[in-house]
Amino acid sequence: MAYISHFHHNKRHYVDWWLLILIVILMCYGLIVLYSAGGWILVKKQIIRLALGMIVMLFLAQLKPEKLAGITPWLYFATVLLLVAVLVFGYESKGARRWLKIGIRFQPSELAKLTIPLVLAWFYRYRILPPDFKSIIISFILLLLPAYLIYKQPDLGTSILVVVSGVFVLFLAGLSWKYIIGGIVVATSVIAPLMWNFFLKDYQKRRVLTFLNPESDSLGSSWNIIQSKIAIGSGGLFGKGWQNGSQTQLDFLPEHSTDFILSVLSEEFGLMGVILLLLIYMAIIFRGLYIASQAKDTFNRLFTGALTLTFFVYLIINAGMISGLLPVVGVPLPLVSYGGTSIITLMASFGMIMSVYNHRKLLKS
Repeated sequence: MAYISHFHHNKRHYVDWWLLILIVILMCYGLIVLYSAGGWILVKKQIIRLALGMIVMLFLAQLKPEKLAGITPWLYFATVLLLVAVLVFGYESKGARRWLKIGIRFQPSELAKLTIPLVLAWFYRYRILPPDFKSIIISFILLLLPAYLIYKQPDLGTSILVVVSGVFVLFLAGLSWKYIIGGIVVATSVIAPLMWNFFLKDYQKRRVLTFLNPESDSLGSSWNIIQSKIAIGSGGLFGKGWQNGSQTQLDFLPEHSTDFILSVLSEEFGLMGVILLLLIYMAIIFRGLYIASQAKDTFNRLFTGALTLTFFVYLIINAGMISGLLPVVGVPLPLVSYGGTSIITLMASFGMIMSVYNHRKLLKS
């Protein structure tokens, strides 16, 4: 394909303004809630991280998708090596070995959330779709290697998200939902007993048991979810008002600036505040899916769609987790929870999505 000369010589900066404006609105809303949950010190640190993420996003938005495709295999190998390095000499905190210290503390499992959709989209770039059995097996090998390394840290939540992001690529490549759901049912029925007896840590088993019976240990393992439900329920329709949430301000609600920040929002802004947040998220997700639909080739369509749908899954898991509909797996609320590497990863994914839309006119259709 030839480049259209006008665009080839155009040096302007590429930005998808719709996506950028929606992301900034989400960030501002998140900072308002974070100020109530954790105070000005956390807000200042979060602003620095969001600004860093914005720089990464705008940089990647300028990168032509074909260049991204060219470096994708190297990114995958680098991710696997970093995940092995974590298990060998990673930094340990709270019983988990998930970080490398390279000047700053860095979590390579976050990088896998980007590289898995990329490498599978790259793998199907020139293959006939829908994928055949051999291609699916190779895809699962590419997918399960990093997922297993992440699980060993242990980080079950991120390993599940990595698998989900890969499954989305297979779905977008044309694999029927019937096969995907059938595979999940078979895998669950066969693997679940093995996971429970041989692989799950004690704290992970407690999380599952707490999910099944939240009142079983109200002052112990069930405390988080019980306090979260109280916060959500007490918010009512319009909430108690900003900085007036008793569960948050009196420190009944744990992890209220990270995993359970949606509970803070529910208590202080009520159902209407949560609906507003969900509308912002939905607008971002629809924009991402629209960009995927405008992609000119398989690679761009697959990774853009998969990254957008994975962003949607983060939201579903966090909302389900804090309301007791899903077990607690430590998945932050995207761009709202206080965090470091996860913010950079999300902003990088939006940068790559922008790149697909920004450079779509460079190719003759």
